[in-house]
Amino acid sequence: MQRYFIDTAMTAAPGTTVTLTGEIAHHIVRVMRMAPKDKVELVFPHQQAYVAELTQTTPTVAARLIAQLSFNSELPVAVTIACGLSKKDKADWIVQKGTELGAQAFVFFASTYAIAKWDPKKQVKKLERLQKIARDAARQSHRLVVPEVRYQKNVTALCQLPKDQGVVAYEEAAKAGETAQLVQVTQQLKPGQRVIGVFGPEGGFAPQEVTQLNAAGFTTVGLGPRILRAETAPMYYLSALSTILELQTPVVQSAYSE
Repeated sequence: MQRYFIDTAMTAAPGTTVTLTGEIAHHIVRVMRMAPKDKVELVFPHQQAYVAELTQTTPTVAARLIAQLSFNSELPVAVTIACGLSKKDKADWIVQKGTELGAQAFVFFASTYAIAKWDPKKQVKKLERLQKIARDAARQSHRLVVPEVRYQKNVTALCQLPKDQGVVAYEEAAKAGETAQLVQVTQQLKPGQRVIGVFGPEGGFAPQEVTQLNAAGFTTVGLGPRILRAETAPMYYLSALSTILELQTPVVQSAYSE
């Protein structure tokens, strides 16, 4: 069943009719070629998801809410993935796959060893593109949240972001055999807390950047004995969070209810 995100705040309840416009209406009619009585899933602000039945597709698209979905597809903690600028389309890949794995936000930042640079004149368009990728990935993976994508000009600005816990993946820690911190830090997290995972670009972190992050409360962690690519490390981290926080405790999947 196709899932769509409704941006406008409104009172949602079974029996309510919703008018769908813009990209959502276009996708329903032109791409999916749906007809009245076809069903979709609509996600409203505050993570409320409903099954809805299309009541008309021309001249406008409208759907009647049938039942609220009770299944929660979100990680129990709010994870921000912060990555140094990488070459080519790696940011696209990080946002797409990171959204599928449960990240709630992405931050891209300039760093000392980063090869890639973002032209200030093109930053807005880059962020708009990445935000669309996040929305499409959230829809495909049946998320309740569309992650926000932002840019920070340096590590100093990154250190000022609010968090309950933070980790920085540092290859030198992995080379030194560090294996305990990631699990220990993750097990200390409580549901609803905010955690930031920081990852370097292709060139890695400058030592002074790691020192700065440590001083701001970020714990240096290793991600196993292998050296991971810039776009692979965040996926390893998100997968580890899911394993520790979700898969070790049985998750009861609920059908939708009236």
